[in-house]
Amino acid sequence: MTLIAEHIEGDTRDRILEVAERLFRQIGYQKTTVGDIAKELRMSPANVYRFFESKKAIHQAVARSLMGEVELEAQRIVARPGPVKERFRELLTTIHRMNTERYVGDNKLHEMVAIAMEEDWDVCVAHMECIAGVIGQMIAQGVASGEFEAPDLQLASLCACTAMIRFFHPQMIAQCATKPGPTIDQMIDFVIAGLSPRH
Repeated sequence: MTLIAEHIEGDTRDRILEVAERLFRQIGYQKTTVGDIAKELRMSPANVYRFFESKKAIHQAVARSLMGEVELEAQRIVARPGPVKERFRELLTTIHRMNTERYVGDNKLHEMVAIAMEEDWDVCVAHMECIAGVIGQMIAQGVASGEFEAPDLQLASLCACTAMIRFFHPQMIAQCATKPGPTIDQMIDFVIAGLSPRH
């Protein structure tokens, strides 16, 4: 395949995802059909199926794109210089803010994420593993700088993610919004205290 053909194919794939995400936001994940997406793009459903084998594959790609934006921002914070505790707080707050903006404030997209979580899509599992890995990297930086103490980095990362689940998981963010509990800052203080050296 020539470079031009590859570019056109890539461009068409991106346009399909762009239109699919817009329709998911407008009419909902369940109600959107491949035919709707094809009609918006002025192409046949068969042409859409050339790029995505199923409606589920389109949904997964949209979810992957949305989750990828959160992952990129998280990785950017980890890669930046500066005191680890400050960046760790920013990292946890940013993941919460971006997940809230993307999924909780938008009922139609929240529906898509809820179904993705229920079906345990591979993209969701990969995203959770990626976020746990990024948090682990940040904790490792803190151990190296003496700001944190964590004999088992993997366990520390899993514990931090579990502690933050109310603020990370789209469904729990929505369900816990009006329930009693700590604020995100209080929870981050608790996690940082747990990671701080004892002496």
